[in-house]
Amino acid sequence: MTDHDVPSPVDFRQMEDAIAWESEAMDRPFRREFFDAFTHELRKLRKPAPRVLELGSGPGFLALHLLRQLPQCELTLLDYSPAMHELAKRRLGELATGVRFEERDFKTDNWWSGLGSFDAVISIQAVHELRHKRYASTLHEQVHALLHTDGLYMMCDHFYGEGGMENDQLYMSLTEQQESLENAGYFVTGGFIKAGRAFYSAVPVNTKKEADWKETKKEPL
Repeated sequence: MTDHDVPSPVDFRQMEDAIAWESEAMDRPFRREFFDAFTHELRKLRKPAPRVLELGSGPGFLALHLLRQLPQCELTLLDYSPAMHELAKRRLGELATGVRFEERDFKTDNWWSGLGSFDAVISIQAVHELRHKRYASTLHEQVHALLHTDGLYMMCDHFYGEGGMENDQLYMSLTEQQESLENAGYFVTGGFIKAGRAFYSAVPVNTKKEADWKETKKEPL
């Protein structure tokens, strides 16, 4: 952690903290709408068994939803917390046998090394765990090394500003979120806002013609 980083009030590597977060998060009614958005976008890939990597996978809420909706999905869950992986395995039950669990911290150098390539990389409420918004574009750039050329990158996170969070160092504004993706070499194809969070679907710019990029470039959410 540097002097600029925003300290975390919890340590998700500790089972007590992981269980407390899991219990609090289970009752958020809007989560299903975001989960359905991930599923909808993954179906657009039109691949019988898409290879999907979830960053900051936590206790397996999104993973369980995806495996129920897309049972052929080849899922890799990446989290720095062994406690979160344990909770995810409990939640997934028998489904966990077909899931790859990676205990890695995406704040470390070369965290992506050896993971292979994926049709999609996804995250929900994980980017702000970088503990400062200035690291976001670097994370997005690193995801390039994991995505197939026709791959899909989906991110959902809290935002700073009206209707969102108050910490402008930990959280990005809606404009900053979209710019961080564009600056990292992505074209934002869609998104929506719900309950103080924003969902983005993006593809690497090199999968689109430059003319298309200029003609269809969107205003921020």
